[in-house]
Formats: sequence, C-alpha cells, structure tokens
Amino acid sequence: MRNLAITLTHYRSWIMPRFWPAACQRAGGGCHPHRVARGDNVTAIRRRSSAHDIAAVRDRHIPWFAAVRFRETAAASLTLCAALALTACSSSDANGEASDESPTVTQSPRTSATATSDPTETAKKEAIATYGAYWQEMEKLYADPSGTSAQLDQYAASAALKNAETDAKSTHERGLINVGDVAATNPTATKVDTSGKVPNVMISSCLDISRWQTVNAKTKKAVSLPDNRLTKYMIVSAVEKYPQGWRVTKDEPQGKSC
Repeated sequence: MRNLAITLTHYRSWIMPRFWPAACQRAGGGCHPHRVARGDNVTAIRRRSSAHDIAAVRDRHIPWFAAVRFRETAAASLTLCAALALTACSSSDANGEASDESPTVTQSPRTSATATSDPTETAKKEAIATYGAYWQEMEKLYADPSGTSAQLDQYAASAALKNAETDAKSTHERGLINVGDVAATNPTATKVDTSGKVPNVMISSCLDISRWQTVNAKTKKAVSLPDNRLTKYMIVSAVEKYPQGWRVTKDEPQGKSC
C-alpha cells in the first residue's frame, strides 16, 4: 500500500500539469486525477488513460508511467502521422497541379524571310494581263458606233492606240460594226527588258478573229468578206510600262496562220 501511495503521488505530480483543470493546479493538485469537471480541456483519450492507468498500477499489471506514456506516445504518433499524411497530400496536389500546367515557353520572334519577287517574272505577268485586257477593250471599241463605251487608253498608248481608234472610226463611218469576240491565244513573252528607262515586254500570240464578225450597224447583217483572208494569224505586240501602268504600244501582224 505504501508503494502504491508513492506511485500515485508520483503519478499525480507527473500528470497534473498537463491534464488537470486549472482550479486543481491552483489548489496544489488537490483534485483526484481521474475526476474531470465538465468543460475542462481534456480529451476522451486522456480521461480514459487516467482511469485505466491507475487501475493498471493498482493491479500491478504494468507500471503507471509505461501505460500513460505509451498511450500518449500512441496518440501523438497518430496525430503526427495524420499531419504528415496531410502535408504529403498537399504536396502531391500541388505537384499534380503544377504538372498539369503546361510550361510557358517564350519563343523568340522568327524573322520571316520575304521572298524577293523576280522583276522579270513580274513584268511578264503584268504585261500579259494588260495585253488580254487590251483586246477586250478593242471588242467594245469596234462594237460601239459612238466609240465612247471603251476605255482603250487605259491599256493602249502610242501607235497601237492611234491606229485602233482611227480604224474603228473608219469602220463606224461606213455604217459597220464588229461584234463577237477576239481571242489572243497562247500569249508568250519573247523578250523582257526591265533595266532600261522604259521597261518593256514583247508578246507573241495567235490572234483568232474567226468569231469577230463585221455587220451592218442598222440591220446587223453580216458583211461579205474575202474567203482567203486569215482569221487566225500570228501577231507580235510591244507592251511598255508607263507611269500609269503597262500599255500596248504596237501591234504587228506576222501574215502567217496559226
């Protein structure tokens, strides 16, 4: 009994600072160790530990310090494990979120190499396009007795423009017009000069006027023409670049069929 009393005294002095209510501490530990008042900051594990540990000491199953410290160590271990698990989860989540986000890669602006246009090829394309538009305006010029609907001067200049306007006027004065269409097939740039003061291109084509008929302006009846005339023949035209753009300046029929 004396040993038990000493043991309980040591138990009370060891457990009191941590588990006893504040009132018991002020009273010098005069409260029973396992009598816990309502509202004390004591967990269920600690209440059970106090009663069971004293019983264990009383029955001499295990030393009181071993029982209490084992339970407290177990509870602390559980708390520590939970904290570690929570930290690990938080770290894993953070890593997961970071891995889901694609890294931002700053790309240096690429210097786009602009292909320099070949002046010769550009001249060919522009001259041939002007040449095609020139013949379309020629159709309008010969089909209109007034000669006002065509805008040939936007595609022709110099001798080509003067000769076309003179010949169309002569045709209209005789009461005739030309209807249908002219086809300048297979236009080919045979010579290109872009280095001179006036860039120019020589174009060879097969001019097809078989569907371009001369008719009476009033009756629209076709006019008889020589059977041996050429309706498809080679023609060479000069196209020059003016400040306003490309212009057909000369037409030279070659006198041979194509």
